[in-house]
Amino acid sequence: MPARLVASAEGRFGAMREEAGIGARAWSYDQIAIVLVAHHERPHRGVAQEKFLPGGPFAILPMRDGQRASIARRSSGPSAPTSRAGCSSSMPPRFQAEFARRFGDHLGQVEPTGPRWWFPLGLVHAERYIDTRLVLVGDAAHGLHPIAGQGYNLGVRDIAALVEVLIDTKRLGLDIGAADTLERYARWRRADNFTMVAATDLLNRLFSNDIKPMRLVRDIGLAAVNRVPPLRRFFVRHAMGLVGDLPKLIRGERP
Repeated sequence: MPARLVASAEGRFGAMREEAGIGARAWSYDQIAIVLVAHHERPHRGVAQEKFLPGGPFAILPMRDGQRASIARRSSGPSAPTSRAGCSSSMPPRFQAEFARRFGDHLGQVEPTGPRWWFPLGLVHAERYIDTRLVLVGDAAHGLHPIAGQGYNLGVRDIAALVEVLIDTKRLGLDIGAADTLERYARWRRADNFTMVAATDLLNRLFSNDIKPMRLVRDIGLAAVNRVPPLRRFFVRHAMGLVGDLPKLIRGERP
């Protein structure tokens, strides 16, 4: 069925992008993300944590029922289970012991529940976001390292920007799939996306590096952010996506 515009949100290896001949810069970090759900004794009170450990970051993300958390661990090297995505229902004793050690005892006794998933980590950034009556949004345009949890935020801002551009175009009685309409979206989103792609790549390389001078710079930077409230607020606002030329929907306004 013919359409005036197709929005591809298929993910970082979507077929539409490839069929349109849109290239992408991509590389692997030689790291594996392990994700599972854990039940803990004391309530998390909605507090998320991310521990930067020598074997990779360890994120504890609170879930809605108060005593469950989604756990994301990034690892590299020979301890990584595989270079492909997968799922397992088994929890070997060695894995459970290592998990408990990394989680800590701040929420009391903790126990992994359900299956665990793993998938390889890499970066993908499309060379362009548009083609003839085609626009890329979310991971189809940019797939990030999850170290700062920004991939979802960027995808939401992509959608909000595209909605605003299309509504403005429709109000003027113009073609929503025209090249100049899509170019406005691409210009708007590319700078924000590229900045976050570069930032997450830099953070991953910084925190995956155990060279002493790099570790010293990292520790000093974290201490400064923790002790200087204006600096901490600056990074929090960036992490929340509240900086830059924001679409109206993100600002809580109707486009």
